[in-house]
Amino acid sequence: MASVSFPALRSSRALAAGTGVRIVASPVVLALLLRHGWAAAVTVFLIAAATDFIDGRLARHWQVATKLGGFLDTTADKLLVSTALIGLLAVGRVSPWVAFVIIAREFTILGLRAAVAAGGSQVETSMFGKWKASLQFLAVALAILRPHVLLAGAYLDQWLMVAVAVVTVWSGVEYLRGSLHALRS
Repeated sequence: MASVSFPALRSSRALAAGTGVRIVASPVVLALLLRHGWAAAVTVFLIAAATDFIDGRLARHWQVATKLGGFLDTTADKLLVSTALIGLLAVGRVSPWVAFVIIAREFTILGLRAAVAAGGSQVETSMFGKWKASLQFLAVALAILRPHVLLAGAYLDQWLMVAVAVVTVWSGVEYLRGSLHALRS
């Protein structure tokens, strides 16, 4: 059995805590959205979203990235965004089609990761995927706040959400294309 140093164990726990924050924050954000607690919802959402950035930086700095940690990290991101989209859909702040496209892509890529992992390979998170996640976090935060900025008859967050849906689909296609060799084997 390989020994694990105390600093590595401590750093792994810190990263797991960030992932746990996103998981626990998801139903809290949903409850706040359903109660129209916009300021509290966006605060909890942004704190949870920030743990994704912090986790990634710390994992690279401490060199403690693991396959399980990477899988749980991306799953927590998808859960946070999907839950927020469901809440925004319930209060009429996101299009059902935009929410469907984003959530469907997230589940598809989650399934892709599982299928590739079952074959012994791993789907690496691309820089494009990281930008996609950041744009999703931004769009959700703006949809929660809903600044009164109208462009061609729609709110700024609605335009951003459509752009995010396009970027989300595009990154999903890139993941599928990049994983075809692993899926075939």
